[in-house]
Amino acid sequence: MSGSQYELLTLFADGGAMMYPLVLCSLIALGVIIAKAWTLWLAHKSAKEVLARVEEVSRAGRIDEAIQIASETSGPTAAILLAGLKRIRLGIVAEGEVPRAVSTAGAIELGFLERGLVILATVANVAPLMGFLGTVAGMILAFAAIEAAGDVDPSLVAGGIKVALLTTATGLAIAIPVNIAYNYFVTRIDGLIMDMEQGTQQILNLGWDMEKEGKLTIVRKEITRRTLSGVGSASSQVVRGTAPPAPPVSEP
Repeated sequence: MSGSQYELLTLFADGGAMMYPLVLCSLIALGVIIAKAWTLWLAHKSAKEVLARVEEVSRAGRIDEAIQIASETSGPTAAILLAGLKRIRLGIVAEGEVPRAVSTAGAIELGFLERGLVILATVANVAPLMGFLGTVAGMILAFAAIEAAGDVDPSLVAGGIKVALLTTATGLAIAIPVNIAYNYFVTRIDGLIMDMEQGTQQILNLGWDMEKEGKLTIVRKEITRRTLSGVGSASSQVVRGTAPPAPPVSEP
């Protein structure tokens, strides 16, 4: 064990200064991967269950119980259900209020789910570039040693070539698993988005059914037009053909 640790430390030292930012990138990516995996696991764990339970109790008319179930469940699907159920419980809502509340909650939860993906994408793109930069630096050192010695000696260029190979390998070793993790998280988020859309449709269907049953009143706004000095109203009457007939013109 100590021998392998010594070899890793030796390789790190032989890699040169570019190994420090590469190790920093790997630590940042590892922390984000662990946090994101835990967050998405919690969000996805109870999505199907909360959809079924809320559907059952809300259809039975127990809106308060459905709100309690949604509030006690973590995840974006439960948050969307909670936002819609709180509006429906009022009994009287403005037209479009429930869809707006659900849409706002969904946007907030989606932003939370996507948090950290930018960091993973950045590390996956930057780590190979850092490795290539180390490669260029190692080759510069190798040719500088040849120039200083005035002769091509394998022992002179070996150090620079070793730096080039170590940094390239390290950059690729970091970028490959980070890229895999990024694509996996994107797939998991797409699945959660489908659950969120299902929850949105469930809330909208519940609102429509309750309105048909008379349990929910939707206040619809009427659009009125205001005219200045009656000019607009008179012209509109002329257009509709309802304006009073003009008085007859007397002949001289």
